[in-house]
Amino acid sequence: MKAPDSAPMESVTILGSKGGPAIRPGSAMPTSTLMRMDGKTVLVDAGLGAAVGVCRAGVALTEIDTILVTHLHSDHYLELGPLLHTAWTAGLKHEVPIYAPSGLPTYWQGFRASMAYDIDTRTEDEGRPDFDSLFPIHLLDDHLDLTLGSLHITALPNHHPPVTESYALRFDGTSGSAVLSGDTAPIPAMVDFAKDADLLVHEAMLTDHITALVNRMGYADDRLLKHILRSHTAAHDAAKLAERAGVSQLALNHLIPSGDPDVTEDTWRAEAAPHFSGTLHIAHDGMTIPLKATQ
Repeated sequence: MKAPDSAPMESVTILGSKGGPAIRPGSAMPTSTLMRMDGKTVLVDAGLGAAVGVCRAGVALTEIDTILVTHLHSDHYLELGPLLHTAWTAGLKHEVPIYAPSGLPTYWQGFRASMAYDIDTRTEDEGRPDFDSLFPIHLLDDHLDLTLGSLHITALPNHHPPVTESYALRFDGTSGSAVLSGDTAPIPAMVDFAKDADLLVHEAMLTDHITALVNRMGYADDRLLKHILRSHTAAHDAAKLAERAGVSQLALNHLIPSGDPDVTEDTWRAEAAPHFSGTLHIAHDGMTIPLKATQ
């Protein structure tokens, strides 16, 4: 089998494009995004399928320099432990710092405890490097001011109730800039945060299809419906924010609904395109977007 072409530098690869944690036969995967800028490879979020998504992009797990987790909903970090354990078994020897909200150490301690036998056995029997020293955890909050070589990463608190620690991220490098909205209702601060970026990847929902989605899931009350509507951004609002920010490209991602046969790429474009004059992308798993739009 031919190895996949590596994701080009100065690009963003959508590894998982659906909103929410559930997967079904034929569905897209939950959230994870691969940033390749200024010689650095950064994974943002690690939803289910993140490890295979990185590999399908032609990037070795051992090439990841840093991981950021935008918030602690399972579709954004469920596979963090398995991905890093797999990188370790694949030969990882350098530190991979993790930046995440304050609850992440509890998850990490639980994962480490669940794999103690395997990790300790492989360390002793196979001579692998010390697992615990490879993955230092740092707090991600609105004071994030992270420099990786010439790549600069900052954070903006977004609005994703009831989660109180949830962040958008901006990446500024020598060749351009990209912004990931994270999960959020529309917020005015996003306009300044994404100002003049080459690419804004913004979550999006189609409000006219949300009730049908929730009804198909068979919940007894309307709590899920209320959560989605108050915590996420309609596609047309994401497009308006992008236009006000003056970004060159907008990618709609974390799509709700995802996998609905009545919703096509044309449906998303009809909702967003009238409000945005730049290059519009509708995300799908494995989509790589060059930082600079091709003419």
